[in-house]
Amino acid sequence: MARLTTSDSSVTLVLTRTERLVGFHGNITAPLTSITAVRAADDLWSEVRGMRAPGIGIPGVLVVGSLRGGFGRDFAAVHRPGSGVVLEFDGEPFRRWVVSLEDCHGVVAELLTASRRTIRP
Repeated sequence: MARLTTSDSSVTLVLTRTERLVGFHGNITAPLTSITAVRAADDLWSEVRGMRAPGIGIPGVLVVGSLRGGFGRDFAAVHRPGSGVVLEFDGEPFRRWVVSLEDCHGVVAELLTASRRTIRP
C-alpha cells in the first residue's frame, strides 16, 4: 500500500513496486505550499472520479494511476473499500491525490503540522 512522507518543504506519495508497475507512474512529490486542502475520507471510493488512463482499475477493488476528466488530472492509489486521504493541490500536474491509508487521521494531522499553515480538514 502507498504511503505519504513529508519533509520540511514537500510531501511525497511513495508507491509500492507493484503500484508503480500497474499505475505506470513513479513516486510523486509536491511542495507543501501547493496543498490547498487535505482531508480524511471514510469512503474513499466516493472520491474516485474521471476516466483512468493510464493505470489499472477494478471498480470497488483497486484503482492505481492517473484519472482524467473536465477537472484535470487526479492520481489514485485506492485498495478495497475503506478510508484514506484526499490531498488537493494548486499548480501541480495532479489536482488531487486519492490514497488508501490505514492511519488516515494521523496522516492528516501530520500534514497540517508540516505545512505550518491552515489547510481545511
